Amino acid sequence: MATAVKVTVVYYSATGHVTDIAREIADTAEKASAEVRLRRVAELAPQEVIASQPAWAANVAATAGIPLATVEDVVWADAVLMGSPTRFGNIAAQLKQFLDTLGGAWKRGELADKIYSGFTSTGSPHGGNESTLLALMHSFHHFGGIVVAPGFTHPDKFVDGNPYGTAHHDAGGTVPVGDVTRNAARVQTERVVRLAKALTAATL
Repeated sequence: MATAVKVTVVYYSATGHVTDIAREIADTAEKASAEVRLRRVAELAPQEVIASQPAWAANVAATAGIPLATVEDVVWADAVLMGSPTRFGNIAAQLKQFLDTLGGAWKRGELADKIYSGFTSTGSPHGGNESTLLALMHSFHHFGGIVVAPGFTHPDKFVDGNPYGTAHHDAGGTVPVGDVTRNAARVQTERVVRLAKALTAATL
């Protein structure tokens, strides 16, 4: 019997939109018969800042049971999907801090030859979703990873409109993750798992 493909979903989310996408990705990967680890990165913001924003505080409380990401979670995986809200067109400091802990594994070659893909959420339609996904890809290339973007490979991606990954527009926190984003996340994840299965089968 074939060994299940191992998928790690690593994300940072402040108010919960990226959390919702991460959960959709993890659920889709499990339905595709992958072994999945859903992991959040550590929060760096001061508690008083978080407490001053109800949506942020609610997301922290709601996700407290999700384990924190470790270097081993990435090393373990055949495919890694990473997500972050955009911060001035770039990834959030919380996810960047986690990426910076991967230096030793990178030096040992433990991050290479895996499949990587990204997802994000922005407050405005052109608030940096594509540049955030491309910034994630910079790290994936340095890892020696195999970047699998969804591209326009499915009708749902023409609705979503982003070939680089899954990107949600929350209109300043007022629009929850809906069917367009969820469908895009499913397309992306199914493609990642399918190609990860092919890759692992070819290298066994």
